[in-house]
Amino acid sequence: MAPRILLCGDVLGRLNQLFKRVSSVNKSAGPFDALLCVGQFFPDSPELVDELMTYIEGGSQIPLPTYFIGDYGVAAPKVLLAASKDSANRGFKMDGLKVCHNLYWLKGSGKFSLLGLSVAYLSGRKSSNAQQFGTYSQDDIDALRAIAEEPGTVDFGVTNRAATSDIPAGFSDSIGSDSTISELVQEIKPRYHIAGTKGIYYAREPYSNVDAVHVTRFIGLASVGNRDKQKFIHAISPTPASTMSSTEIAMKTTNTTLSPYTFVEKRTSPKDTTKRSNDGISDSQYWRYDVSQKRHKHEAGDSDKVCFKFVSSGSCPRGEKCNFRHDMDAREQYMRGVCFDFLNKGKCERGPDCNFKHSLQDEGDRHPSRRPGSETRSSRSKECWFCLSSPNVESHLIISIGENYYLALAKGPLVEDHVLIIPVEHMPSTLSMSSESELEILKFQNSLKRYCKNQEKEVIFFEWISIRSTHANLQAIPIPSSKAVMVEKVFNLAAQKLGFKFVAKKFDNISDGRKFLKTQIDGNSSLFYAEIPGGTILLHHVEEKERFPAQFGREVLAGLLNMADNADWRNREHSKDEEMKIVEDFKSRFEEYDPNC
Repeated sequence: MAPRILLCGDVLGRLNQLFKRVSSVNKSAGPFDALLCVGQFFPDSPELVDELMTYIEGGSQIPLPTYFIGDYGVAAPKVLLAASKDSANRGFKMDGLKVCHNLYWLKGSGKFSLLGLSVAYLSGRKSSNAQQFGTYSQDDIDALRAIAEEPGTVDFGVTNRAATSDIPAGFSDSIGSDSTISELVQEIKPRYHIAGTKGIYYAREPYSNVDAVHVTRFIGLASVGNRDKQKFIHAISPTPASTMSSTEIAMKTTNTTLSPYTFVEKRTSPKDTTKRSNDGISDSQYWRYDVSQKRHKHEAGDSDKVCFKFVSSGSCPRGEKCNFRHDMDAREQYMRGVCFDFLNKGKCERGPDCNFKHSLQDEGDRHPSRRPGSETRSSRSKECWFCLSSPNVESHLIISIGENYYLALAKGPLVEDHVLIIPVEHMPSTLSMSSESELEILKFQNSLKRYCKNQEKEVIFFEWISIRSTHANLQAIPIPSSKAVMVEKVFNLAAQKLGFKFVAKKFDNISDGRKFLKTQIDGNSSLFYAEIPGGTILLHHVEEKERFPAQFGREVLAGLLNMADNADWRNREHSKDEEMKIVEDFKSRFEEYDPNC
């Protein structure tokens, strides 16, 4: 079982508030194995010293093993000097000097194993004046550079401040970034970089590393008790890299960006940054769609992977120079409708978005006249996540059922009240449904708009219609009304980064808009459309060879809402019990708007 770790930002001596929150989280979602604190651990003012010393002297108990690196603040020299002199802390200890029961000081820099997780850390702040406590030295930096040369992948990189390249343009002053940490993170390449970001919580999209197959995720945590109530505790349960296969290590999510370090020299001027921030949209949130930037194609382990060109077409123009395997057995399975990711990695993470089979097929299952994924509607419905007759349907997610459509909670919802409008029949798109059923979907849409308007929100509807014909679902994601004015601009910016331009049409009502959309279905290309506030429809025909993210709509809205970590639905998964409670809560709120009640 993967270790369960809590992460925390600047504590600032507020231990009562911290451990009250830790105990609450531990009780509701635990048990957790350890707590890692980044940023300043000690108080900013003498008023909190007594509270700190109550724990140090044993009057109050620390509920789980707690590690900190922010060795500065009021009372820090006194406490840390006493810990340094303790005979139990003598010698070369990278796994923390014991300050009191369950409290450990990660001094200087080093790397240690925490429940199987490889943790590299840099304690203290950058300073030109060498001090005994609270700053890091050139020796500490050199030690970490030596660690970067060691074999193996570092799971956690723990620093007090963020790397300059980890944070959006215009935030460096308020968050408190450190250029030295930028250099170290670039060399060490941890799977997770955790830092204190003063009063701000920020999690950027995962990014690819140069000369490494794994991605890095940055998590910046706010300070305990911050006035804006930004997130200061984050729970995480990563599998240690040392136990993962090379394929698992190399897996990337759909919202993975290029390494920010390739763009450091291209950062915009402060003047340009100020201009963009006034628009309320940071261009850096969407540069992951820049198709002019090429990913590294020949990373370690490529020779073990199967060539998609060969598997899908039977030939590869690179021939023997290709870095991937030309596997005829894999091609046979692909022609029988088996998912390429399943063949290549042994598993597929697309869930309901995948239209292919996830088991090897016997020769008799082959249908040469069909393209993979074009099984009959009845055979697909048996495996479909959305067909009510399927054994795979998660009926506890259903909110309301009509004659032709039903409403269900989205799996791993981006935000509260993120729902799907789904045809009862196994159909490839809501636009291919009969004209008689159109009235019902319009009722659902209008009901959701009224429901959200009462909460000072607007709804964005969007649908990804693939020529591979999955079971249709129209996504409905609420956003604050204050963000509505930015929606079209954000979608257009993301489209520009992918290299296309939306067709935009404005209509007086949803019904007229959907009548127009129905004329755009030709069966020869995939289609993405979004219905946004103000009656505008954004439409894009996706050609067969065009690379288009299946989660495009969700990723764009995650950027708009500054929820990059939620772009991947798997990061928002709930237990079945939690999902049932969410559904019941939504039903009670939505009941007066539900067209089927």
